[in-house]
Amino acid sequence: MSAAMQDLLDILNLEQLEHNLFRGRSPVVEWQRVFGGQTIAQSLVAAQRTVEPNRFVHSLHGYFMRPGDIHVPIIYEVDRIRDGASFTTRRVVAIQHGKAIFSLEASFQLDEPGLEHQMPMPLDVPPPEGLESYRHLLETAPHLPDVIRRFWARERPLELRPVNVQHYSSRDKLPPEQNIWIRLLGSVPNDRALSSAILAYLSDMTLLDTSTFAHGRAIFDRDIQGASLDHSMWFHREVALDDWLLYTQDSPSTSGARGFTRGSLYSRDGVLIASVAQEGLIRLRPSPKK
Repeated sequence: MSAAMQDLLDILNLEQLEHNLFRGRSPVVEWQRVFGGQTIAQSLVAAQRTVEPNRFVHSLHGYFMRPGDIHVPIIYEVDRIRDGASFTTRRVVAIQHGKAIFSLEASFQLDEPGLEHQMPMPLDVPPPEGLESYRHLLETAPHLPDVIRRFWARERPLELRPVNVQHYSSRDKLPPEQNIWIRLLGSVPNDRALSSAILAYLSDMTLLDTSTFAHGRAIFDRDIQGASLDHSMWFHREVALDDWLLYTQDSPSTSGARGFTRGSLYSRDGVLIASVAQEGLIRLRPSPKK
């Protein structure tokens, strides 16, 4: 297991401070703020700690309010909104410096049988073997600031291999959609709640950038202020996280300095694991006066 993967498991193991109160840390990285997927995942872990172990998350909805500070712990306060016969509802507020930086509502359910169907995985997607890594593409992209190159050059808990690569070498206007293979760089304990938290962690990756494709832009461009605003996720089926996952994404709309993107996570053999929707800020910065 890579050191970065072990660190991810460590940061998802929150410290309990008091009844309904937990504390999480951030890895020390060369970046200005806490990764949004980390805050989502840690909030979900905090909620899970207050739910009966036979109930599992089926949906979550979160709002980002302030950038997180990587240098101080995050306090997670859980509100036990409802414990029903089949469903459990929790609200979590993430706090730093006495202010809320993120809020999450999550619903948990007892497993039960019912009607089943799913949209099939795209058939024309090449397998991950032979594709270039996201890290390599970003390190060699001609438009990328050096600070982003250094950030992506460090060891990470997972590997990404995009199928659509034109976006990384040009500023052509492209269809706002992409497919990315994702693989964890280490084994995950056989724990369904932890697997859900890891899926929540990785679900925040690359979504916002997809909304810039139609404009010949990238979220790392110096004249774009980008940030996640909200994030929703629905967990459909349990699968082992021991192989590549396909993350299919499309952006139906950008407007009002916001980009909206949808995502679907499939196992390699075509099982739809989870669906995601996110809106993010893609504000154009004014050009500096000469």
